[in-house]
Amino acid sequence: MKHNYSYLFLLAPLHTGGTAQEGNLLGIAREVHTELPYIPSSTIRGRLRASIGDQGVREQLFGKSLKSEKESDRTDGYGELTQGDIWISDGSLLWIPVSSLSHGVIWVSSPLLLRRWAKFQAGKANGAATSLTIPAEYSTSLGTQKPVYLKDAILKPNDLKAWSNWKDFVPAGDETGDIDRVLVLPDRHFKTLVQMALSRQVKIKLKNDKTVDGGFRYEEAIPRDTLMYFPWGLTSQAIAKSDPHGSEQVFRDLLSEWDVLQIGGQESLGRGFVQQWCS
Repeated sequence: MKHNYSYLFLLAPLHTGGTAQEGNLLGIAREVHTELPYIPSSTIRGRLRASIGDQGVREQLFGKSLKSEKESDRTDGYGELTQGDIWISDGSLLWIPVSSLSHGVIWVSSPLLLRRWAKFQAGKANGAATSLTIPAEYSTSLGTQKPVYLKDAILKPNDLKAWSNWKDFVPAGDETGDIDRVLVLPDRHFKTLVQMALSRQVKIKLKNDKTVDGGFRYEEAIPRDTLMYFPWGLTSQAIAKSDPHGSEQVFRDLLSEWDVLQIGGQESLGRGFVQQWCS
């Protein structure tokens, strides 16, 4: 099955609701096995589906919902639920920015995430066929002569490994030109650092007299300048058609028009805006 990529560069913090809430902390959606933040495919699909004004194109790509048909057009009182031609997978982290006392901002990833991306990438990097070798832990573009300060961690020069082809793992795009300070951390350390790098917004509810109604609560979000991606492709139903790539081209054309999308909650506060492009 052929996979395509769409990349998401966060222009603002992004929050997608999760199932867990501990105390006054409202968490975000997390993968069960890694506990890393992600964007559910249903969230991405719903956003893209809602952006299509033409009902025929919308149903071609994403199928008919129970509310697609007018009541007057239904013969049995129920709408026809059908499958569309396009499937969309979850949005995964690729590079996430963290504060550094020595380098300002450093984008970090892990072997797990790079391996996951490379599998879907099917042996291509920046549009050129290549054999992608997953870098070793502590590979970096920062050089190996000076220590790297990350939050409460200090990486000494003898811990670091020079990484010559790091650009193959940073997809080309208008917003990724600044991602030139990269570091690959062990999976276990990456998980801890991501937890520290998440954006947390304090929210309160005020009464009419401007006093606080209840207590404070904190809402997590994936920080701006994070690079994510979601795979997509044709469903088996579409592949069986006489023109299997017709819907794929239609979807590509639409993606090219949606250079900026809003995903998740708090649109009125400017949250969840992403730069989107298709590889």
